[in-house]
Amino acid sequence: MAVKDRDRFSTATRLRLLGEQTAARVYRSQTRRQARRSRLTSRAALLALVLCSLVVALAYPMRQYVSQRADIADLQREKQQARQRVEQLRDLKARWQDDAYAEQQVRLRLHYVMPGETGFVVVDPDAARTSRADLGAADRPWYSNVWDGVDKSDASGRKN
Repeated sequence: MAVKDRDRFSTATRLRLLGEQTAARVYRSQTRRQARRSRLTSRAALLALVLCSLVVALAYPMRQYVSQRADIADLQREKQQARQRVEQLRDLKARWQDDAYAEQQVRLRLHYVMPGETGFVVVDPDAARTSRADLGAADRPWYSNVWDGVDKSDASGRKN
């Protein structure tokens, strides 16, 4: 018995037993996984089919919902801009009710002057140069200018 006990406690025997036990566990776990896989495959397929049909069924309503929410946000933004524009117009109307503001705008826009004041108009130098180029047409007789206008309009009709 001493030989058998000694053999049982030897390193090689222990390693062999450990390997056999490990192999048995691996074999058992693989067979369990295979059994589970075969059993869950039909369930997984059914679950996937149900999820796909739910996604398809809810896709259009969700798209409509998101689109309508975006439209509502755009309309609210436009409403806010319209309110701001109305406030600006009310302020402008109130300004125009003031005689001093109206007089200032008339002087600025229409170049009006009060009696006794001297009005000055500053001419843009670039505008003066372009008007000098048109002086050539003033030196010619009027019928030449008319004929040139007819020629120009005829030439523009050919380009189209």
